[in-house]
Amino acid sequence: MEEEEEEAISFLDRILDDEDVFAPDELEPGTPLSPDSCSPFLVSVKGESDSEKGLVMRKLVLSGFLASEEIYINQLEALLLPMKPLRATATTSQPVLTIQQIETIFYKIQDIYEIHKEFYDQLCPSVQHWDNKVTVGHLFQKLASQLGVYKAFVDNYKVALETAEKCSQSNAQFHDISEDLKVKGPKDSKDCLASVSMEALLYKPIDRVTRSTLVLHDLLKHTPTDHPDYPLLQDALRISQNFLSSINEDIDPRRTAITTPKGETRQLVKDGFLVELSEGSRKLRHVFLFTDLLLCAKLKKTSVGRHQQYDCKWYIPLADLVFPAPEELEPTPQVHMVPEHEIEDVKSKISVIKSEIQKEKKASRGQSRAIERLKKKMFEHESWLLLNTPTIPFRIHNKNEKSYLFLLSSDYERSEWREAIQKLQKKDLQAFVLSSVELQVLTGSCFKLRTVHNIPVTSNKDDDEPLGLYGFLHVIVHSATGFQKSANLYCTLEVDSFGYFVSKAKTRVFRDTTEPQWNEEFEIELEGSQSLRILCYEKCYDKSKLNKDNNEIVDKIMGKGQIQLDPQTVQTKNWHMDVIEMNGIKVEFSMKFTSRDMSLKRTPSKKQTGVFGVKISVVTKRERSKVPYIVRQCVEEVEKRGIEEVGIYRISGVATDIQALKTAFDANNKDILVMLSDMDINAIAGTLKLYFRELPEPLLTDRLYPAFMEGIALSDPAAKENCMMHLLRSLPDPNLITFLFMLEHLKRVAEKEPINKMSLHNLATVFGPTLLRPSEVESKTHASLVSDIWSHDVMAQVQVLLYYLQHPPISFSELKRNTLYFTTDV
Repeated sequence: MEEEEEEAISFLDRILDDEDVFAPDELEPGTPLSPDSCSPFLVSVKGESDSEKGLVMRKLVLSGFLASEEIYINQLEALLLPMKPLRATATTSQPVLTIQQIETIFYKIQDIYEIHKEFYDQLCPSVQHWDNKVTVGHLFQKLASQLGVYKAFVDNYKVALETAEKCSQSNAQFHDISEDLKVKGPKDSKDCLASVSMEALLYKPIDRVTRSTLVLHDLLKHTPTDHPDYPLLQDALRISQNFLSSINEDIDPRRTAITTPKGETRQLVKDGFLVELSEGSRKLRHVFLFTDLLLCAKLKKTSVGRHQQYDCKWYIPLADLVFPAPEELEPTPQVHMVPEHEIEDVKSKISVIKSEIQKEKKASRGQSRAIERLKKKMFEHESWLLLNTPTIPFRIHNKNEKSYLFLLSSDYERSEWREAIQKLQKKDLQAFVLSSVELQVLTGSCFKLRTVHNIPVTSNKDDDEPLGLYGFLHVIVHSATGFQKSANLYCTLEVDSFGYFVSKAKTRVFRDTTEPQWNEEFEIELEGSQSLRILCYEKCYDKSKLNKDNNEIVDKIMGKGQIQLDPQTVQTKNWHMDVIEMNGIKVEFSMKFTSRDMSLKRTPSKKQTGVFGVKISVVTKRERSKVPYIVRQCVEEVEKRGIEEVGIYRISGVATDIQALKTAFDANNKDILVMLSDMDINAIAGTLKLYFRELPEPLLTDRLYPAFMEGIALSDPAAKENCMMHLLRSLPDPNLITFLFMLEHLKRVAEKEPINKMSLHNLATVFGPTLLRPSEVESKTHASLVSDIWSHDVMAQVQVLLYYLQHPPISFSELKRNTLYFTTDV
């Protein structure tokens, strides 16, 4: 059994450490392994129960990790070995390095070594004496809690490398030491010592955090949810992921170096998929940033069985690359902008396909050709979104030739690319021209060097990968500290949606301060989101730098940070407070998550007064009005000064302002008109939506809801017309009059679509569920799905409202008088 286990561990390690275990010609992705091709150990697992398999796999993962932990400790020992003699010579007349240089180069290495030695010593006996009662979660949780040492190491990493490099150039003795450090092999290894450079060893701690996080993923996968280790491993994984996302932008990824024919070393620093505007059309490109050049490539179409290759579209040496100043920018070439309703339609189709995939998986136990067809269709829709939604321009100019323009969906991403390029440009770079052979070699290496293998769409994710959160994230941006001088400051919030990041909210500008206190709350809709980004800007009021096109952002980014949206953390009733650190700036915020079901759940009000949560018939009777006062006043204010506001009804208002208006309307405050005139228009629009959302039953009533769903599904236009009009006539008068009032208002808003970007379809998407969603929803059918955010019901609710919005004007008196409509009882 031990030999079989060692064979399996060796196999797993090879997969972890070497991506070419299987040559492409030998095994295509997704090819099932035959029993003959497996190790005897892996075959024997097949007959065991799930829990037994889990225990065996847990031990396998831990055994592999333990072996690599031993190697890591040996590497740290090798790094520490020259530190003592170097320190001893530092106080002599002929020091190799100064005390300051030694402390900089070896900063925190001793602490990291001690942490991992203790971890190894405690984990080793558990793995060696393995049974189903062994717990290791507390060890990984403790290891994750000590990541602060790694943060200090990462913050110093760049300085440590630069110091080591300078000392190596100025001192031949240190050069010899740093190029030939001896690392012991594992205890049972025949290889005694390996020669490794100091630069390579200094990168090992950064690489180790990533490896530990991957192991935590694997351990969780094979740990039953009722096992005592499970919550501890979850907590350790959450801490590790948050730590990784906080340091990713601070370090240079170390990739396999390639050497040019001239003997130069070139490393890949960053790569990713970007949309290039080329000859007036959008093209999806794979962009590679090397230490001395930026290369834009396209993946070639190849026949089955052939290795995939890239075709270089263009490249710019970093010595020749410049970013135009805002005042130097030319207007962006005319770009075909896809109408918002087309984008929403595609999102709807994607969500329907997701639901169909879930149903198909249940019916066929996860294996069917239908699932593959659906996934292919979803991939096509998501790829279309990725290509057609970005609008933020990212210009790159070759000072000797032409300029290039990318379109991005996230200013955070644009900033990352710009900063990565500018960081490399601080080095002494020379201009050059690649020969055709050099370019061919470089482009050929891109396929193996790339770190982003697939376009960022959810259809490329594995089935066991987390699918993200669907619903509403409530975020309060409290304050920020750490600014060196007073400035006009604001924050924006981005979340990932359908594979790409989009900006969802923006605080007000806090003027002339070093400690802004925003305290603004936002409700952000999540569509499969896994991360929240916060960007802090200094507002630009310089007219010479103001944007020449609507999508250009000229405000200066002061800092940016990202946090994982861990379902365990945010899916609670209480607010979760957190801090994002960015370039010495700390932004304090709180958040909590509400599922879409809960956010639209209608609960009758217990209070006898007020308007929110009270039946519309009660409110109109009390007010002696046909349409509730709150509806009339909000509509009047929106039409007076918000009808041309971009994204009116779609963009969230500040939650605290909405709450203030809600309280004022409920109390029938005499100053409500003054409050409305002073309030941000998005807060007023948000108050109106909240009023309809909090009605104890929808405006179009619970009783008629099933009939509306059946009516909108009718194919015959005449039958649909009769049914839909009859349903309106069946509404109580206060409901009908208010609904007709809202229809005319929304039509007037849509007339300004060229300015406010809100089409009838967009407005139906916003108001459909709000006006139709029934008060009691059977949630059982949705429990197994990611969310019902774009389920058939929600889509039908949108279609019902859209039908009436697209219908010629409907008169209350004509509707009541007309007897030609279908009159059978509902």
